[in-house]
Amino acid sequence: MGQREDHGGPITVALIDDHPAVLDGIRHWYASAPQPIEVVAAGPGLRTAWVEPGGSADVVVLDLQLGAQGPVFADLVRLVDAGRRVVVYTMRDDDRTMLHCLDIGAATFVTKAEGGDHLVEATLAAAQNRPCTPPALAGAIGSNARSSRPHLSAREQEVLVEWFQSESKVLVAEQLGLSVRTVNTYLDRVRIKYANAGRSAGTKAALVARAIQDGLVDVEEL
Repeated sequence: MGQREDHGGPITVALIDDHPAVLDGIRHWYASAPQPIEVVAAGPGLRTAWVEPGGSADVVVLDLQLGAQGPVFADLVRLVDAGRRVVVYTMRDDDRTMLHCLDIGAATFVTKAEGGDHLVEATLAAAQNRPCTPPALAGAIGSNARSSRPHLSAREQEVLVEWFQSESKVLVAEQLGLSVRTVNTYLDRVRIKYANAGRSAGTKAALVARAIQDGLVDVEEL
């Protein structure tokens, strides 16, 4: 599985939450993390993740409930479509919301009741493109009565099929007008979705097999 692009420093994070006490608490947890994590931007709105320095942060930690508005699912979609690695950290703890965030492409989902250790681990995992299932999310996945086929966004499917048909990720990036890093992010996200569904696909061959099983690609296309 792909790793974070190492720029020689700590993992950088943009925090989006409208409660200053929560932001302070997260900073304190990160200060004690086993691997350096630096909060480079923090604030109550999505602008925090789009302008520098938050615009280039390795991980975005997003509260779904900002102010009086409902769940900011549309903003989560925008971040994911831009290739950002998002950890949802929120008071919401219902299975439907958790699974919907995973379907959109969030790296993982941590409830605020689960505390610092789980958020730190989720942040490290997101930066390194590793699956991470905190207890509440594990429960939601375990009780999920839906099909074991993960829901892939249209862009994830497009990148996946193009990769199957190309000799390298460089060619995929050129064909779709993306950076190689963004291509890797999409593919890692697909692998995480399969891992969360209990159907790990750590190699390209395994991912091809999963995609054929799920009807995402036809053998003749390959």
